[in-house]
Amino acid sequence: MSSLKELQDLIQEKYGLDPATLDPHASMRASGVDSLALVEFLFEVEDKYGISIPDNNPNLDTLAELAEIVDQLRAAQTAAAPQ
Repeated sequence: MSSLKELQDLIQEKYGLDPATLDPHASMRASGVDSLALVEFLFEVEDKYGISIPDNNPNLDTLAELAEIVDQLRAAQTAAAPQ
């Protein structure tokens, strides 16, 4: 399951950006989210999903890229959970 819709909802809630006008493949910075706000958004995403986004993603700039990373981390978390 893709986290993209949830991330779009979260960015709308936090920054008032309409997901319908926010291209998931466009730069979040170009859409008005500055570097500090992006870092705060990443912390919010980590808290929401109980994950830790690695710092080695310097090019993380679109919602689609973020959703892909979140999906991978959530899948790994699910796979590692005791059955």
